[in-house]
Amino acid sequence: MLFFPPKEKRKEKCLCLQTRADGPTPSPAAAPDRLPFSRITPEDLSFFRTILPGRAITDPDLLESSNVDWLKSVKGSSEVLLRPQTTEEVSQILKYCNSRNLAVNPQGGNTGLVGGSVPVYDEIVLSTALMNNILTFDSISGILTCQAGCVLENLSLYLEERDYIMPLDLGAKGSCHIGGNVATNAGGLRLLRYGSLHGTVLGLEVVLADGRVLDCLATLRKDNTGYDLKQLFIGSEGTLGIITAVSVLCPRKPKSVNVVFLGCETFEQLLKTFQLSRGMLGEILSAFEFLDSECMRLLNTHLKLLNPISDCPFYVVIETSGSDPTHDGEKLHNFLEEAMTSSLVTDGTVATEDSKIKGLWSMRERVTEALTHEGFTYKYDISLPVERIYQLVTDMREHLQDRAKSVVGYGHVGDGNLHLNITSPAKDPALLAAIEPFVYEWTARYNGSISAEHGLGLKKRNYIYYSKASQAVSLMGNIKAMLDPKGILNPYKTLPDNLK
Repeated sequence: MLFFPPKEKRKEKCLCLQTRADGPTPSPAAAPDRLPFSRITPEDLSFFRTILPGRAITDPDLLESSNVDWLKSVKGSSEVLLRPQTTEEVSQILKYCNSRNLAVNPQGGNTGLVGGSVPVYDEIVLSTALMNNILTFDSISGILTCQAGCVLENLSLYLEERDYIMPLDLGAKGSCHIGGNVATNAGGLRLLRYGSLHGTVLGLEVVLADGRVLDCLATLRKDNTGYDLKQLFIGSEGTLGIITAVSVLCPRKPKSVNVVFLGCETFEQLLKTFQLSRGMLGEILSAFEFLDSECMRLLNTHLKLLNPISDCPFYVVIETSGSDPTHDGEKLHNFLEEAMTSSLVTDGTVATEDSKIKGLWSMRERVTEALTHEGFTYKYDISLPVERIYQLVTDMREHLQDRAKSVVGYGHVGDGNLHLNITSPAKDPALLAAIEPFVYEWTARYNGSISAEHGLGLKKRNYIYYSKASQAVSLMGNIKAMLDPKGILNPYKTLPDNLK
């Protein structure tokens, strides 16, 4: 999506180009001109090395991975990577950078998909990777408090040993950090059951742009004293402050887990199956995911994953989680019997053992991996009224005709979240011009959101008006100016270049 000149010719600027008759012109996703931040000096490096002995990295080879996003679509030119271990060190860094007008790019696991986690120019990369300690866990309330750099999968393993689980689960769980999850308000596979991080995060510790530490690290489920400030930072993508610690409410580990993989002939049947599952599975329904036949083709072609059932236009992954295997099994049996009798599903299989459960989940979780082998991918993370989510895929295929290699759809039916992916053999400015702004205009027409769970980052910041009123965006700008008046925190991200 983004074009980078060869390294020796690059002038610290990343551009996203579209083609027109008189030559290329930057698209709304292009990086704006570099803002007048200071540049790193030897004196700056000396300060960082003093407070972070051995953890102020300037080796270009070690910096490479911090300058490039997971999709390899955005590349910055930072010359410094800072790896603090404590909140106090983060505070000292930001206090100094604010006084020197040095821009800072907060970075967790760097698994983002919208260019929000890597520098655009030469911003200092502040990594939370070494802030990976679990601080406390209350086995009665299920409240976990940890540093922001804890990897999601590590937290999950820690909790499972204590009969609890994390309230969110993502395909990138082996790399993503809880601080980054909160900063982007990540959704994931369990949102249907446990809700968003706006509800499960009880408290945050955040370092503001000037180095002040905001201690809202509450472990109370009810606290109605004044404004709920932590909500400002959930989903703010590191533009208002750097999250250094999180307290989160964790559910008990279910004693009974079942996963069902079903096939449907039409998306209408899939939606009716969803309605049926909510009515008949009720409190044990924990996930309802879907993928289309194009996704299955990619899984088979590129990852050699075999379809566990007969070929169908649509596939569903349903997970149930409960406390009584007999009760849950009976409810699931009754649901499947009704779904088959009603001809809503044409085939299916059930897994109750861990290895088989993981196998069925891989059919959904590894679609993103399969897409990386298909060529260059244009990715869109859209939320829509549930009945509309696949119509966008159908309309996009009709709109693009043979200009795209493939147009695939998968996602979270339970919360109306579609992951639309469009592939081509290589980056194709003409194809991008055909996709955008069509995809955003279509989404706005049906009152959807152009970013359901990935955030806006660099790539989508200027499209925010398709989902938010100008008054709301203007107020966001006011909040940014109040908390970060110099604009040093994750510049060029989330907010549009020209606030209305």
